[in-house]
Amino acid sequence: MLRHPADRRTVITSALAATAGALLAGGAAGPAAARARTTADGVTLRLPAPTGPYRTGAAALYLVDRSRRDPLEPRIPVREVMATVFYPARTVRDRPRAPQMTAGAAADFGADGRRSHPELPASGVDWAATTTRSRTGAPADAARRRPVLLYSPGGGDPRTMGTGAAEELASHGYVVVTVDHPGDACEVEFPVTMTGRDTVRPTVLRYDPRTAPALFRTLIDTRVADLRFVLDRMAALAAGRNPDAAGRPLPEHLGRALDLRSVGAYGHSAGGTAVTQAMYQDRRIGAAVNLEGYLDRAPETPGGEGELYPVARYGTDRPLLLLGTDGFQDRKGLEHSWPAVLAHSRGRACRRQLDRAAHWVFTDYAALVPQLQAAGLVTAADRAKMVGTASPAVSVPAVRHHLRAFFARHLPTH
Repeated sequence: MLRHPADRRTVITSALAATAGALLAGGAAGPAAARARTTADGVTLRLPAPTGPYRTGAAALYLVDRSRRDPLEPRIPVREVMATVFYPARTVRDRPRAPQMTAGAAADFGADGRRSHPELPASGVDWAATTTRSRTGAPADAARRRPVLLYSPGGGDPRTMGTGAAEELASHGYVVVTVDHPGDACEVEFPVTMTGRDTVRPTVLRYDPRTAPALFRTLIDTRVADLRFVLDRMAALAAGRNPDAAGRPLPEHLGRALDLRSVGAYGHSAGGTAVTQAMYQDRRIGAAVNLEGYLDRAPETPGGEGELYPVARYGTDRPLLLLGTDGFQDRKGLEHSWPAVLAHSRGRACRRQLDRAAHWVFTDYAALVPQLQAAGLVTAADRAKMVGTASPAVSVPAVRHHLRAFFARHLPTH
């Protein structure tokens, strides 16, 4: 069962329960219908379908910030960012489904993904075969401008492991921009070559960055700057310019679909840290969801307390949701900073919890890891460690519900 924390021990809303029940009954659009299939190339995993009324399009953007050198690779003279925009489409006719990962990214993820997640199988999965429900290059539905949401993934994770939630929000009328943080993410594939890197750039992480205070500070500061830069480029897109540094064509009317007066952000783990602090620093971000991210810097000594980020020290004057799990292995690590931001935000921040869930339940792993277990590629113990024991027919709708309800309240689509 999924519940709020002990101080608010009420079950999730009856509306969510009804939704989960419908999905368990076998609705075609639900997580319960997502089943892996096996081919000669290995197991092909399936993402759960979005539930909103809009068909969705997807467009990848290559963005270059020439005002910054890359902080994680001194040989790279600029800061590059890859992003994918998910959006309500006017039509998806004759448009192919977008892959979850590009071919190069999938190959690198299959070889090195276990560096971030040793629970994943070393072989037996065709990561390149998973498709999204969004159509590449479909014309945007620009009947009205729509709120824009930025997504920052967890440390070591690529933006592609946030595809399910992004498609869900886009299907309900949002424009969602998922952001990779190169050098941090386990793999990022670029459309062009650049001095100092290969076409597919791997992560620099070889250990938990919370054990290295200087590295953790650099990673979060870089993520915050990346998010603010992406928001700048979205402004250029909304103004009718093409922000893609390679000059690749954009979907028709994409810029006209953006309402940059209504911007939110959500992020997982290190991404949760980044979006919360980005909201504090940037008045353009009107609401944020922190999916189990610390709000203090890494402690200088093992077992100590790190310096609070300003958002935790002073609070937020805009809506903030802190969403955690009962299965997070470092729940105690949040108890320095999360109560601080709650205490200083005058009711603008709230905290919720998912039970029978673990840290990566907020990502596509919530749907994919149970499929890997069913295929005999992941043990029950490793599945519980990554995403918890709750069925994806319950956990996936629960995460979606919290995100949709929060943004519908604070950044409505109409």
